[in-house]
Amino acid sequence: MDTNVLYYGDNLKILREHIPDESVDLIYLDPPFNSNANYNVLFKEPSGRSSAAQMEAFEDTWQWGLESERALQDMAVSAIAPAATKEFISVLPNFVGQRTAMRAYLTMMAVRLVELRRVLKDTGSIYLHCDPTASHYLKLLMDTIFGANNFRNDIIWQRTRVAKRQSGFWGKNYDNILFYTKREEAKFNEQFTPHPESYKDSHYHLIESETGRRYGLWDFTQTGDGLPRRFGEAILTPPPGKHWIWSQERIDQGIREGRIVITSGGMPRLKRYLDVSKGEYVQSIWQDVFDVNSMAKERLGYATQKPEALLERIIQASSNEGDIVLDPFCGCGTAIVAAQKLNRKWIGIDITHLAIGLMKWRLKNMTPPPSFRVVGEPEDLGGAIELFNQDKYQFQWWTVSIAGGQPFGGKKKGADTGIDGYLYYMDEKDKIKKAIISVKGGGVQVSMIRDLGHVIDREKADIGVFLTLEKPTKPMIEEAALKGFYHSPLGRDYPRLQILTIEELLSGKMPDIPPWIAPITQTQARKRKGKTARLL
Repeated sequence: MDTNVLYYGDNLKILREHIPDESVDLIYLDPPFNSNANYNVLFKEPSGRSSAAQMEAFEDTWQWGLESERALQDMAVSAIAPAATKEFISVLPNFVGQRTAMRAYLTMMAVRLVELRRVLKDTGSIYLHCDPTASHYLKLLMDTIFGANNFRNDIIWQRTRVAKRQSGFWGKNYDNILFYTKREEAKFNEQFTPHPESYKDSHYHLIESETGRRYGLWDFTQTGDGLPRRFGEAILTPPPGKHWIWSQERIDQGIREGRIVITSGGMPRLKRYLDVSKGEYVQSIWQDVFDVNSMAKERLGYATQKPEALLERIIQASSNEGDIVLDPFCGCGTAIVAAQKLNRKWIGIDITHLAIGLMKWRLKNMTPPPSFRVVGEPEDLGGAIELFNQDKYQFQWWTVSIAGGQPFGGKKKGADTGIDGYLYYMDEKDKIKKAIISVKGGGVQVSMIRDLGHVIDREKADIGVFLTLEKPTKPMIEEAALKGFYHSPLGRDYPRLQILTIEELLSGKMPDIPPWIAPITQTQARKRKGKTARLL
């Protein structure tokens, strides 16, 4: 099976056609569903507005319709769906209604979760990210598919520090993450967080005179009656209703190693050093991972973006280096990026080119950029024309991504900002700049070049790139040339308004923009005029 692959398309179809049985070590999914979206699509564009194409793609999925009926039929005849799952789906209308969005959502999730269980290894785990709107239904559904005995945790992630004031009920500030394993013997690596300074001061307040190491003394008993043990020359009986935590053999070793201290009152205590403490064991309530707020460095403007720290914890806990991580609802690809950083193999799936484009952009901007493939995108001019005829928004996002840009989506209806994406560069110290991308499919004309010129001026951008499915006319080329050049501090001139065809992009030609350079001062840049700056 291929790994480090992004699949464009419906994850149900891709799971069935591309992912073999018992081939994945860890699954994380954050499906598009939230109470704030009226049981509809959660995906957003970088602008924060609802994504038109994603709304179109999922409208039938989360509202009862033909796709829901097909999923219901799939469940009825499925050879791998447990009987309990079929029964659960059959009685759902009694609780959530016959043709409701909730029933559609749970039915569509059921067929996908059955496939996800199929591809999961016996030692594998699955984390389903949701919110309290549907977590109780999803918990029942997961119990029928993975078995209630394989439920491990309902992780509570406090995603906001300050919740908005609510009228008539408590503020909403957390998500649920349902953690299941396929079998009891699933992989799990305990996770720890550093001790707070106050804890260190109260529990590790002693200093070893010989070494200067900080340490603390811990209780050496646990609840439950136990036998006396020998501690050096003394035989000590535990307090009533207690027993010593170690066996006699381990106590003897602890005495030799100096890990057991007998207090002035004659009680043994366990000696623990601060410098070997792993920290505090992570429990099922996560309050130390902060959401991607407006000031976060990793922020992409994707409304449902999850913090890398959240995914890193999950991946480190339930997989090892070299394992395969699958995210069937990729969004902007945080799970994929975290898996790559942690030396895992990965597979990502999403139904829009907006998401695929953002993931490609994130991966290509990693240091070093990883090798990966994209399956399902147009590979030639004919495929590009077909995509444009099917969906101009998907075409727009795909085009931006193959030009190396970051997609920027506008809403389907209303004013057009004239911006379809950005290309980022830095040709002077601490100053990230962006070239504006405009994408057009058919009926291109010189007025579109003038419009892009106005957008460049309005946004105070240095460069604009016009990407077109059709060949530009002579007046368009002449109008672009009138914009002149951007004089980079690196000592090179770049055309301010560039025109590239999709055919040129597919053949390997890219927009001509300054490189992303190592930070240098503007004065240094002028001194280097005529020379190529060092690339990062």
